[in-house]
Amino acid sequence: MVIDKRSVHRAALVLLLVCVAARVVSAVGDGPLLNGNFEDPPNQSQMSGSVVTGEHAISYWRTSGHIELICSGQKQGDMVLTVPDGAHALRLGNGASIQQQISLTPGLYYSLTFSASRTCSQDEMLNVTAAPVSAGGSPAQTGELPIQTVYTSSGWDAYSWAFKAEAGFVSIIITHNCGEQEDPACGPIVDAFAIKTLSQPEATPGNMLRNGDFEEGPYIPPESPWGVMVPPMDEDDVSPLPGWKIMSYKKSVKYVDSAHFAVPRGARAVELVSGVETALLQEVYTTVEGSWYRLEFSAGDAANGCGASPSYDDGSSSPGMKVKAYAGPSETTVDIDFRGAGGSKRGKIEFRAAASPTRVVFLSLGYHTKSDNSGTLCGPVVDDVSLVPIPPPNARRLLL
Repeated sequence: MVIDKRSVHRAALVLLLVCVAARVVSAVGDGPLLNGNFEDPPNQSQMSGSVVTGEHAISYWRTSGHIELICSGQKQGDMVLTVPDGAHALRLGNGASIQQQISLTPGLYYSLTFSASRTCSQDEMLNVTAAPVSAGGSPAQTGELPIQTVYTSSGWDAYSWAFKAEAGFVSIIITHNCGEQEDPACGPIVDAFAIKTLSQPEATPGNMLRNGDFEEGPYIPPESPWGVMVPPMDEDDVSPLPGWKIMSYKKSVKYVDSAHFAVPRGARAVELVSGVETALLQEVYTTVEGSWYRLEFSAGDAANGCGASPSYDDGSSSPGMKVKAYAGPSETTVDIDFRGAGGSKRGKIEFRAAASPTRVVFLSLGYHTKSDNSGTLCGPVVDDVSLVPIPPPNARRLLL
């Protein structure tokens, strides 16, 4: 049999293109980025000890500055360094950055999820950027994620950040501290990068709030029992939790799923893990000054062993947890005392809009940790929030 070498070469090229295309598709779907958990380590020729020396040594990533490949179980003095996912992760030194180019659909919204842990006592901040690759394109979108607080006893947390794709080809860039710290080798460990397309739920006639059930939000790794932190946003145009803003200086709320937490309704909810330092907020622009409305919501226990705090912001020291809700000029407090075993209660506010927009705000009045003495921060969950117009009190009395 005579073998046509040109046919073999064409077949090999087609196979290569198919493989490359399949890898690109996996990068733009809802799930991990290519080599997002760094399990494809660099060649030893591009390493100096644990330091990555080659700009393209990490498959699918481009690195800059002091980057270390951290292996599970590796020690720093007497401290064992935590690798969130698998056997490898990267540590970003002072001013170091990593980036990957991904294919997206222009005009759609995306959330990035990744894990990070601290290795030093200094104040830590990660800059996240989504930059169009084409020259002369739209400006880059950037945000700052504070990671000074460690919320879980595992030593690491999963974080989310969102953006709108302004081009079909975007560079995702993670930078540590932008040169603010002195020790070039001291920095956070990052791992488990994933991306998700975000829909933008709209208000409906039955609910004036957007995403009141919290079913739309950042990617939660299916094997992760910890949930995902949604960071504060002061100037970011896009929230990983569509419709909602997290108002705080450096603290976050946690986005949780029903696979690992007790969720009052549906598959997702928000756990208020930062006490009075963080508010979950939505501004409703369709309310009319002088008209009446009803806000209803579920406040619950996530069934994660969340213990009572010794005291609350309102001066009380009763067991359980408390969620405070504001709707325009009115407020209410819901007491939750399920002793960490799950369960929820409904809260309600009927109010007359004093202005438009109307602010709907939730916060936890106490600071809580899990009762297993692990130090893991926790709090009440909020879910199933609705805002609807209602008749004035006089009209309702006449109807009765």
